[in-house]
Order: sequence, then C-alpha cells, then structure tokens
Amino acid sequence: MVTVLDTTRGGMTEGTAKARHPEKAHRPDRPGMAKPSWIRVKAPGSQVYNETREIVRANKLVTVCEEAGCPNIGECWSKKHATFMIMGDTCTRACAFCNVKTGMPGALDATEPAHVAEAVAKLGLSHVVITSVDRDDLDDGGAAHFAAVITAIRDLSPNTTIEILTPDFLRKPGALEVVVAARPDVFNHNLETVPSKYLTVRPGARYFHSIRLLQRVKELDPSMFTKSGIMVGLGEERNEILQLMDDLRTADVDFLTIGQYLQPTIKHHPVISFPTPDDFKSYETIAYAKGFLMVASTPLTRSSHHAGEDFARLRAARAARA
Repeated sequence: MVTVLDTTRGGMTEGTAKARHPEKAHRPDRPGMAKPSWIRVKAPGSQVYNETREIVRANKLVTVCEEAGCPNIGECWSKKHATFMIMGDTCTRACAFCNVKTGMPGALDATEPAHVAEAVAKLGLSHVVITSVDRDDLDDGGAAHFAAVITAIRDLSPNTTIEILTPDFLRKPGALEVVVAARPDVFNHNLETVPSKYLTVRPGARYFHSIRLLQRVKELDPSMFTKSGIMVGLGEERNEILQLMDDLRTADVDFLTIGQYLQPTIKHHPVISFPTPDDFKSYETIAYAKGFLMVASTPLTRSSHHAGEDFARLRAARAARA
C-alpha cells in the first residue's frame, strides 16, 4: 500500500510540487488493514508489458490502469489490454476511494480520439474499454468527446467491439442520449458502493440517478448491453449488496462486477473488511439467481479486467437465453 500522499509536477513551476489529492491533504492518516493471502498479483515487467507501455506513451494517452493504480496492470498489459482514460488525467470530483488526480482539468484535446483509435489499431485489440474522468466543468460532461472516440475507433478498427465506462453526466441534459447514439457495444456505469455509503465514499454522485441512467440506456437502445460494478470492503452490509442487485435488475442491467476495495493511500477511505473468496462466490451465485446475464465476482475483479473474454461470454449468455 502507498503510505505517502502522491504528488505531481504537472502544470507547476520547476522546484514545486502539487498534491495529487489536495482535498484529502488535511485528513488524518488512516492506515489500512494488512492484505490477506488471496490479494496477490505479479509485478509488471514482461516484454509485451513494455511494448504496451511504449504504445501508450507514443500516443500520449492516459490509462486508468496507471492513474487508478489497478492491481491487474501487469497481467493486462502483458496481454496488450489497456483501458484508455479520455479527457485528461484530472477529475472534477473527489471520491474517497479513487486515486485519480483531482482538480480543475484543462481543455479537451481535439486530437485525442484519433490517438486513441491509432493505439487500438496498433495493439490489435478485438475489444477495447474506454473510460474517463468526471468532467463536470463541461456543458455536456464530455458526452460528445466520448462519441467522437467511439466513431474514430469504428473508422480505424471496424471489427473492434467497444465498451465504455462513463461518469453519471449529473445535471447534463441530453448527454446520455449523445453517447448512446454513438452505439458502443457495452455501456458501463459503476455504482461503486451501496447507497448508505455515498455521502462518505462517492459524495458528488447520487445513487438513484445512477440507477436511472442505466435504466435509460435500455430505454434508448434495448439491444445495448449494460454493466455496473461495485467494490466491497467499505463497510457495507450484505443485505445492502443484495438490495443493490435488485435495483440493478429493475433497471435491466445485464452484467455485474464485484471486487475488493484497496486503499490507495493513507488519506483515502480505509478498508473496513476483506471478504473471503467464498463470500465473492456466494455473491456471484446470488446475482445469477437474480437474473444477471454475466457476473464477475472475485477479490481482484475490476470493471475492465478480462473485458474481452467476458464480452464474448455475455453475448453467448444472451443468445442462450433467447
């Protein structure tokens, strides 16, 4: 676990440093729990990993793999799987769980859609995941930029399936419709946690707005796959997770991911518990019983982990049910 507050020199004069999470700097240190034996990953460093990193760097792209400190980066990049984070590396919100830098972002890069499409083509991706920071500063929350990235990938790699992981576009009328009209193959929006934890974990968001957003995607395009994910270990109760599953099924969400929360720094929300692998398996069994087409529930599950393989299984599950 990182034990110091990260800093970055981006946008600062030489010899100065800017806190990565200035809104958390005043908070007391909250050391995390020791990780159990089942939270183990291999360190990155294979030749293919380095090739992936070079392609990302050459196209001046940001990845959520790096910015959010994903524990699966070694595995994914060694398979040339990277999740691109568009619209910059600075988020306008300050969620208590997230390691992405917070602050006021810069202007959108009009060349980014082309650069993302070029990287997708160079990596030879059959399935790509595109996410973003929250851009509450933009009139449409970045919806048109999402659509431009989808279009650019389609033009250069027409056989690549596209999964997007979007912000909630809170108070941005018409934004969702713009993104859905671009026809991604999977529309993912994460709830992140149960509603009782929103004020402390995800204070800029609204639980039932996120539920409604996912429901609205299906109303606009019933054929589009929808997906959402949560973290556990933030102090939630089991019955709250089961109720959340019901809420997602009411919105006709197809795919649920459940993973263990890992504390990025001592200034972030602490880990309250480490559910066992058996607990995750139990959640998976219950979720399937509630009607989800696909469920990924393990300690190291993340939204884009094994996304390509899971998309193939998701399509097969829909075909079998039909």
